[in-house]
Amino acid sequence: RAEAEGVDTFFTRQREWLDAFWERSDVRIGGHDDLQQATRWCLFQLAQAAARADGLGVPAKGVSGSGYSGHYFWDTEIYVLPFLAYTTPQWARNALRMRYLMLPAARRRARQLNEAGVLFPWRTINGEEASAYYAAGTAQYHINADVSFALAKYVRATGDTEFLYREGVDIAVETARMWASLGFWRETELDSERSFHIHGVTGPDEYTTVVNDNLFTNVMARFNLRFAAHTLRDMALDAPEDYRLMVDRLGLGEHEVEAWEAAAEAMNIPFSDAFGIHPQDAVFLEKEVWDLENTSPDQRPLLLHFHPLVIYRYQVLKQADVVLALFLQGNHFTAEEKLADFEYYDPLTTGDSTLSAVVQAILAAEVGYQDLALRYFLDSIYVDLGDLHHNAADGVHVASAGGVWTALVSGFGGMRDHFGELSFDPRLPADWPELSFTLHWQGTRLQVTIARDRMWFAAGPGQSVSFSVRGAQYVIDPEQELMIPLADQGPVIPGRPSIRQFADVTRDDGSLLSASVPVVTTSIPIVGSPETFESVPDQLPQAADPMS
Repeated sequence: RAEAEGVDTFFTRQREWLDAFWERSDVRIGGHDDLQQATRWCLFQLAQAAARADGLGVPAKGVSGSGYSGHYFWDTEIYVLPFLAYTTPQWARNALRMRYLMLPAARRRARQLNEAGVLFPWRTINGEEASAYYAAGTAQYHINADVSFALAKYVRATGDTEFLYREGVDIAVETARMWASLGFWRETELDSERSFHIHGVTGPDEYTTVVNDNLFTNVMARFNLRFAAHTLRDMALDAPEDYRLMVDRLGLGEHEVEAWEAAAEAMNIPFSDAFGIHPQDAVFLEKEVWDLENTSPDQRPLLLHFHPLVIYRYQVLKQADVVLALFLQGNHFTAEEKLADFEYYDPLTTGDSTLSAVVQAILAAEVGYQDLALRYFLDSIYVDLGDLHHNAADGVHVASAGGVWTALVSGFGGMRDHFGELSFDPRLPADWPELSFTLHWQGTRLQVTIARDRMWFAAGPGQSVSFSVRGAQYVIDPEQELMIPLADQGPVIPGRPSIRQFADVTRDDGSLLSASVPVVTTSIPIVGSPETFESVPDQLPQAADPMS
């Protein structure tokens, strides 16, 4: 074929394909050629990884290396799908179809774990769970909510109710059923109101496993239950025939929707009055604090130097957990809560996962730690180009590349789409003169440009787009432009949070918060070697308590 049509024909087609990709996907950073090049490198990796996702998904390493053996994780839904939904919606739909095709295997997995509905695997290549360690893998039930969240984001961005009502609804219903089955009701003697709880789960943070009422899991499960109920109520009105077919296909019970709504409304969202923050789980704040500020760099990452049981005893995070919930479900938290939570958890977060820096960048920018936000962004954008985790040879971190786009658009661009309402609250870094990106919102291409003192919007053909900028409502008509002045780039807090800010806080049992570093007697990679035992001193030193 190449001989018949000529090689130049294929070069031309490839050039046209790439030109179209950059037109709808490029993010432009003014005055920083190095960051511009690195950003485009990340976007190109996403194009390679996601262009042929129909029924196949987006592997954690894309097509760039053998890391993770070609498996894919929940990273796709949380870190890659937003980029696809807002730039190339068809690719997002293709990736979601992979989860739809996975439903039979997910139903079997739910039955194996004694639950109703479906349970999507933590790690898979064919729909079956491939994780060998249940505590940090299968116990991450939040994956169900992550998939539904990605589905909802796609539908909001595109208005594609056809896909939702024909295929996506099965995902929404079956994931909601799992939460209704997994959770349980509890009523205390002091409070006659019942609350809904979820026990025995692991959140995104793999340094804390199998806990009760993980905040991220509960918040996302609540979203999942509400999304499923809302979808079915809309569907019954807007597409009654599709609704009837769905009821027959899934055997929807008469009172299931009401049960989901009740569970969502009563979902237990833990909060500590003593600390003024949301605990990561029911007992997280009872543990001792791992003093990361005084942890030697040669003991990082922790998982290569300490047994999991050592790590699990401490308040220490592999990656953002509560902070990720603050971003994904930010409309359910106040600005004061976000700041307090970020200031507590940021000093406890190791960043040992490449999924963490992008989320920390977004929340740091939102709450005002703008220099810190830029520092986290640089960590994420150069994670592979700079081989910051010393594993780039295994392949590109595709989820981190997707997170780079989100950090630019949602972090520094301040874009949110809670409740399907587009909003902006920019946080341009101090030495960035301009940031520009394109969004596809329900069929209309919207060009957004942010400068120090203003924002510009330019709409392509399609329909009018409603949005808000810092609470003020605007509408832009097709093929029109709009300029909005900005008074500033949001609050600015210097430095970075320290866990020592909480040195005087007492737990519910009256004990003071303290921080220490576990004494190292060995490192996991050399357990059993003669050198290990020769290096252990006769008398082990006591761990310091630098917060006292």
